[in-house]
Amino acid sequence: QLQLVESGGGLVQPGGSLTLSCAASGFTLDDYGIGWFRQAPGKEREGVSCISSSGGSANYADSVKGRFTISRDNAENTVYLRMNSLKPEDTAVYYCNAFVVVTTISYSYWGQGTQVTVSS
Repeated sequence: QLQLVESGGGLVQPGGSLTLSCAASGFTLDDYGIGWFRQAPGKEREGVSCISSSGGSANYADSVKGRFTISRDNAENTVYLRMNSLKPEDTAVYYCNAFVVVTTISYSYWGQGTQVTVSS
């Protein structure tokens, strides 16, 4: 069964740090670009960061630039999101997404999400 599983969420105080993991099972992430998204209560899901299949290119939303770092370890079949200087507005459910386009067919897999709460 093809599956993505996020972990590492939790409750953290403002200014704190967390590292989220996105692990794949049933397929390898080598050929997939990976995106991290988040959805806060009452808001639409938004893109946070993405990384190319090789890891050579990464992008960030303006709201997290300089605070979050995305990385991947293809040997471990896992992608990470290091989140520093967390703010209450970072509170959301965080999802990872693996995507690839083969000829004209796109493949996309989502994890179940992990809750991040930033509060004192």
